[in-house]
Amino acid sequence: MNTSASSPAIAQYDDLDHEAVWRARVDLAACFRTAARLGLHEGVCNHLSFMVPGRDDLFMVNPDGWSFAEITPSRLLICDFNRQVIAGDGVPEDTAFYIHARIHKNVPRARAAFHTHMPNATALAMVEGPPLLWAGQSSLKFYGRTVVDEEYGGLALDETEGDRIAASLGDADVVFMKHHGVLVVGPSIAKAWDDLYYLERACEVQRLAQASGRRVVPIPEAIAARTAQQMRNEDANGAGRDSAGLHLESIKRQLDRDAPEWRQ
Repeated sequence: MNTSASSPAIAQYDDLDHEAVWRARVDLAACFRTAARLGLHEGVCNHLSFMVPGRDDLFMVNPDGWSFAEITPSRLLICDFNRQVIAGDGVPEDTAFYIHARIHKNVPRARAAFHTHMPNATALAMVEGPPLLWAGQSSLKFYGRTVVDEEYGGLALDETEGDRIAASLGDADVVFMKHHGVLVVGPSIAKAWDDLYYLERACEVQRLAQASGRRVVPIPEAIAARTAQQMRNEDANGAGRDSAGLHLESIKRQLDRDAPEWRQ
């Protein structure tokens, strides 16, 4: 563990609700493991992060050199915005730090920030025109919630690129990063995971439809907007159902059954 007795962040770390922090570690680790199972990761690259419960200056993220398939709750790092590791063994990968620290610092609503190069969504970020055509029901979950960052600037190896990516978000929850991948932000781990999963599914279905060579027929705009609002109402418990929370609990049950060591 990389610590320093002079750090105010470390001095205050013992005052946290450690049960809440552990629950967040478990939930985030479940997302890493399931993303690996679904092929949403890429080697030992890509990163998922979440702000430490009760703090606006500390976030948890995966350590450099570990595959998503190897992540456990205890393996996650807790870092401050100055790249100091407050808890955990190892260090964040360079681009993980410069993207996620700047997003969490500059966009307070982004409690969770999931960045991947998942294949179908990334493929649609590489082509001309809007990534999603609003032709499949799953895509409507993201209607009015996406933006395209057209200004690919190479690897995020300094605060400048991290700040630029954070600024590209605007009011969106999903950024298609041209030539790069996708970024999903949300107020909770459950909502970020739900969006990440369904984004890839929506992109996969569209890519298959486009590969047929036949014209993809968009949903009429009025119906698309109404359906998107219905989905948002459900996400806000307007229909009495926390679909994102149920989804997260489901993946944890599956991991408990198939790979119980994931909770270590």
